[in-house]
Amino acid sequence: MTANRPSTRKSFRREGEDKRREDLIAATLECVAERGLAGATVREIALRADVTAGLIRYYFPAKDDLIGAAYRAVMNRMTVQASDALKNAADDPRARLNAFVTANLGQPIMDPNNLSLWAGFIGMVHADPAMALAHRDGYLGFRDELEALIREALLAAGKPADSNFTRRHAIAINAIIDGLWLEGCLAGDIFADGELAETGITAIEAVLGISLNPEKGGAI
Repeated sequence: MTANRPSTRKSFRREGEDKRREDLIAATLECVAERGLAGATVREIALRADVTAGLIRYYFPAKDDLIGAAYRAVMNRMTVQASDALKNAADDPRARLNAFVTANLGQPIMDPNNLSLWAGFIGMVHADPAMALAHRDGYLGFRDELEALIREALLAAGKPADSNFTRRHAIAINAIIDGLWLEGCLAGDIFADGELAETGITAIEAVLGISLNPEKGGAI
């Protein structure tokens, strides 16, 4: 009698399906970046992904499902890229917040292609409940991570960090990052290398009342 062995077929199939979904999302993002939402037809996406339109409908029954998944992928990718910057940051929480902000205001996040994608999707947020939910989830996910970094930085500097205080600062600092990111994507050539990141850090230090350079101490 042979012992039962765990089948790898199901996990292999799952991995294959996940890869196919990722490929379809990637093809969709290419279309949106180059042609806008109007040009991101199922036919064009199928051509780029080298699949049939029927296969797209198998994974995404409606085009809106695919568009929503693509928007979530963009939001998640930028958040993950910013979070990855923390891996190489110093252990001090102020240095970690500094690294997170700097990552958001530099390549590959502050990139005209990301702006094209964002602009292509954002017009649907008020017209499509699914897109509105995707936007809300992306915004809150980013802001929650930012708020946690702010709280840790404030505590490291010996400053108050109650939840109402950190929430409001996360909203304000998210707005600072968004505004500088937008300018950098639209006209990055008019700024010196690192200028927008330095400007953002200076503004955020003023909002929080602390230095984000641990070597300079706490409050400013």
